[in-house]
Parts: sequence; structure tokens; C-alpha cells
Amino acid sequence: MGFGQAVRTCLGKYGTFSGRASRSEFWWFYLFTTIVTGIPVFIGAILFVSSASANSSEMEASGAIGALGLVGILFYILGFLVALALAIPNLSVGCRRLHDRGTSGWLQLLILVPCGNIVLLIFWLLEGTNGDNVYGPKSTNA
Repeated sequence: MGFGQAVRTCLGKYGTFSGRASRSEFWWFYLFTTIVTGIPVFIGAILFVSSASANSSEMEASGAIGALGLVGILFYILGFLVALALAIPNLSVGCRRLHDRGTSGWLQLLILVPCGNIVLLIFWLLEGTNGDNVYGPKSTNA
């Protein structure tokens, strides 16, 4: 499965927590999410820092952050809103990826436990079960 097909599949299955997802589907969508949330945050950081460094003496006197800093904050907010909009498809594709391994999607709660993200990452990296499992047939789009 390629990048575009994975994005279309995951957005098409916006809140579908049943079934299975291949490694390529999961990781391409993960890359997409990282790009579309990371770019606005990165631009926002650059604008905010450049505004702060350019107006450091003026900011100390007035307490204002300047127009460039405000635009930077708006980019931060945009990145946050995009991440919020993609939270459910991220959870659903993560759940389907765990189903591909034959494990419960509830294992995503490991992210709340210290070092649980490492265990979750390993599960996401491992190959799915061969053939059908209790969560459905093997994904044909590898």
C-alpha cells in the first residue's frame, strides 16, 4: 500500500476500530499525520522565535509579542486543530494494526503507562499474523 492509498483508507475508515491494518497502511498514515501536524507547528515556532529575537528589547518594554509572534501562535493553533481532527483516525488505525497482530486494540492504553509506548511501538512494528485471525481476514494491501 502506498502513501496516498493509506491516507485515503485511514481517512475513509475515520472511526472504524474493527478489522485489520497492514504495517504499510499504519506507518504511511503515521508519516502523513506527522507531516501535516508538524509543519504548522514548526513554522509557528520559527515565526514566534524570530519575532521574539527581533523585538526582544521592545517586548521587554511593552510586553507585546508582535504581529509575527501572533502569526506563529496561529500556526501552533492550526497544528493543534489538525492533530485533534486526526486523533480518531490515528486511534482507529492503531487499533486495527494491533488487531493485525491478533491483539486487542485496548493495548493502546499502554501509551498512558511509563515506557508503555516502547511496548506499543514494538507491537506496531511486528508483522501481522498469517492468514485470518479473530479480527478478520489478512489485509490484502500489504
